[in-house]
Amino acid sequence: MGAMQRHTALGGDEFASETVYLNSASSGLLPARTAAAVRDALVESASHGTMGRDYLGTADRARGAFARLMGVPAQRVAVGSSVAVRSAFVAASLPAGSEVLVAEGDFSSLVNPLMAHGGCVVRAVPRDALAEAVRPGTALVAVSAVHPQDGRIADLAAVRDAARAHGALTYVDVTQAAGWLPVPVADFDYVVCGAYKWLLCPKGTTFTVFGGERGELGGPGWPVPAHAGWVAGEDPGESNYGPIDRPAPTARRYDEPHAHYAYVGAEHSLGLLAEIGPATVHAHDVALAEQYRAGLVAAGFTPRAAPGSAIVSTPGLADAEPRLAAAGVRVAVRGGLLRAAFHLYNSSADVDRALELLVP
Repeated sequence: MGAMQRHTALGGDEFASETVYLNSASSGLLPARTAAAVRDALVESASHGTMGRDYLGTADRARGAFARLMGVPAQRVAVGSSVAVRSAFVAASLPAGSEVLVAEGDFSSLVNPLMAHGGCVVRAVPRDALAEAVRPGTALVAVSAVHPQDGRIADLAAVRDAARAHGALTYVDVTQAAGWLPVPVADFDYVVCGAYKWLLCPKGTTFTVFGGERGELGGPGWPVPAHAGWVAGEDPGESNYGPIDRPAPTARRYDEPHAHYAYVGAEHSLGLLAEIGPATVHAHDVALAEQYRAGLVAAGFTPRAAPGSAIVSTPGLADAEPRLAAAGVRVAVRGGLLRAAFHLYNSSADVDRALELLVP
C-alpha cells in the first residue's frame, strides 16, 4: 500500500464478526450493545408481553436518538416499519393527477408505491438530469440520496433548489446515506430512512422526517395522517376505539405501531454512532472505499464512478462473489456489478483481504 494511510476499525469491542463484512449497503451489523438489549427485551416479553414494559417510551427514545444524529427536532420525526409504506403514504397525500418526478432505476421501495398509486403520474428521467427535469406542474421530486446499486451521490442541493423554484415538494430516501454521509435532512419536505443498513439498527426500524418550509404542525403543508392508528393519538391510552379526535401535536401523529424489538435495538445502535461521531465515521468509510478503489484501478479494473462514496461497484467481477463468500468476505452483486460497502467496523486489513482474493 506504499505510503497510504492505514485505517483500523472503529467501535472497539462492539463488533466481532466472523466474516470480513463489506455488505452494509444490504444490511448492517448489530453492535454488541444492541444485540444484548434485544436479547433482554425477548426475556422481558416472557413476563410482560411482546410490547414490553415501555412500548411507547422505547420508540420515543429511538426517535430522539435519530433526531440528534440527523440534527433535526424530534418533534419532526415519525417512526414506522418500511420505506415502501412511507412512499405509499406520501403518494396518497398528493392531489389526484399529480406529477411525480423520479430517477430512472432508483430503489423499488421508494418509487414503486408512487407508481402503483393511481392518483400519481410518474415521470422517470436519468438520475443526473433530475434537477433540470423539474418543470411547472411537477408536484413531487423523489430520489435516493445515494444510489444503492453503484453508490453515486445525488446532487441534492440542485434537486432542492429546482423543486423550490417550481413549487414542488421533495422526498429523499437516505437509507444508503444516513450513518456515513451527512445530509441536510431539514432542507427537504419528506426524508425517509430505513435504519437497518448504515445506522446498524434491527430491520423494521424506519424514520421519517417532516422538514422543508412547513409552518406550525397541522397547518397548510402538513399531510392528513390518513393511516393513523392508536399510537398517533395525543394520549394513546385514550385512542384505542373509534375515531382519533386528538392527534398527537408532533410528527408522532404519523407513527405506525412499531416493531418493539427493532426499536429497543435502535436506541443503542444510534447511541454508538453518536459516540463515535458522524464526521469520524464519514472520513473512515470514504478512506477505506478510496483505498479499495485505488487497488482495483491498479489491477486494471474500472469501478463505477461515485466520487466520495463509501460504496464501490465494479463491472467484470460479479463472478468473484462466490469465491469471496467461500473465503469469508461478504459483498453483494447488484445489476451485474460487484458491490462492496465500507463502514465503521471495517479496516485497511479488510480492504487488503478483498483485493488479495480479487487480484491473486
